[in-house]
Amino acid sequence: MNALLIGAEPACHLGYTYVQKPPYEGVVIGSLTLGELLCFREDAVLEALAEGKPVVLYTPGLPQAKNRSLSASVASSKRQLKNWGVVFTDGSPKRLITAKEAQRLRELGQMPGHGAMLTPLAREILEGKS
Repeated sequence: MNALLIGAEPACHLGYTYVQKPPYEGVVIGSLTLGELLCFREDAVLEALAEGKPVVLYTPGLPQAKNRSLSASVASSKRQLKNWGVVFTDGSPKRLITAKEAQRLRELGQMPGHGAMLTPLAREILEGKS
C-alpha cells in the first residue's frame, strides 16, 4: 500500500511504501516538530481523513515536553488527532485494518484478530454502520 510520508521515515517498517505525491491510499506521519503538533493543519492529512483514508502517526516521532503546561497542550493535541481518526502506533507488530480490509472481512463473516488497530471507517464497516 502506498502512503504519503509526512516528516521523517519511521525507524521501523509499518507496512507501507512511501511516496511523496499522489496517488496514495493512506498517510504516515513519521515525525512532527512541537510547533507542527500544537498547531496541526497538514492539508494532506486532513484531506485523507475527510476521504476515509487511513492516517497513521508513528509515536516515537513525536516531541516530548518537560514543561507541565506545555505537556498538557501536547496531550490535548494528541487527543484531537485521535478524535479526528488518526491511528497512533509505536511500530509494534499490530495489524492495521483499513476500510478495504474491513469490507473483505465483513464479506467473509470474520472479525479482525486481537490487538488489531482499526481506522475509523473500518470500525464503522465492521459495526455495520457503513
